[in-house]
Amino acid sequence: MTKEAIIEKTLRTLNVLPNEKAEEVADFADFIMKKYEDDSLQEGIQKIVEHSTAFNFLNDEEYLYSIKDIKEKY
Repeated sequence: MTKEAIIEKTLRTLNVLPNEKAEEVADFADFIMKKYEDDSLQEGIQKIVEHSTAFNFLNDEEYLYSIKDIKEKY
């Protein structure tokens, strides 16, 4: 089903529903939109962090401990 067909079907359904039920549908659509925006924002932040060089200094840090420092092996 195309997006246009979904919109037309939804509009036909909304025209038949009483006002209070149509408001519930609108509230649900707002909820879905907010969730979509939050997910998009989270994904954007993850991409920024993924390509960030803020922690590259940790790659040059020397190792403080080695396997020989372990007292007990399990």
